[in-house]
Amino acid sequence: MHSAAHVVVVDDHGDIRDLVKQYLEQQGYRVSAADSGLSLRRIMERQTVDLVVLDVMMPGEDGLSVCRQLRTTTNIPIIFLTAMVEDTDRIIGLEIGADDYLVKPFNPRELLARIRAVLRRAATPVNETAFQHSKVARLGPWRINMGRQEIYGDDGVGIPLSTAEFRLLKVFIERPGLILSREQLLDLTVGRTADIFDRSIDNQVSRLRKKIEPNPKQPSIIKTHWGGGYSLSVEVGYE
Repeated sequence: MHSAAHVVVVDDHGDIRDLVKQYLEQQGYRVSAADSGLSLRRIMERQTVDLVVLDVMMPGEDGLSVCRQLRTTTNIPIIFLTAMVEDTDRIIGLEIGADDYLVKPFNPRELLARIRAVLRRAATPVNETAFQHSKVARLGPWRINMGRQEIYGDDGVGIPLSTAEFRLLKVFIERPGLILSREQLLDLTVGRTADIFDRSIDNQVSRLRKKIEPNPKQPSIIKTHWGGGYSLSVEVGYE
């Protein structure tokens, strides 16, 4: 339930930070405010965080750097606040692991809608079925823990997947061998509820390949079908 969700708003501009914090608290969320990546990490050391609203353009350690660091250790959903207006610039955030973004200036009601959508999607792997809780999928050399959203190689070391990466991989696992168009992948992962461009799927596939392919430049697990989309080309098993 969203009223229990803890959101951290990270922005070096106090007026924006305070405005978002006040608005989200009025909507029933628990909200913490941070003015930097360091402040965010200190909050995360003390409390459980369900979602991060992260400003991109911050002095020193910017939001992109913070996102990259978070993605090495956690799959907490991240929504970027950005002043970048070019489509390619916005997609960078999705490429490195953000779940959504919102361009400044923004309507707080739109931010609220995006937070609700991202939290709802993030909760899906935990709330769907006992099948996803108890099963570990086998995918080539990998084991995917469906409940923890992590992949494991032969060394047994867990590699966390972002919410977006896990949703995409889950779509492929449930449809092995089926060629899925970019439009289908968008519908199955985000339901076209956000202003995300079709080519962002290409970036998400590229990011996922870097984690699971022996050679991302010559993918053998997720194959590209020119003009058609992508397909999972290895057998899926369960433990």
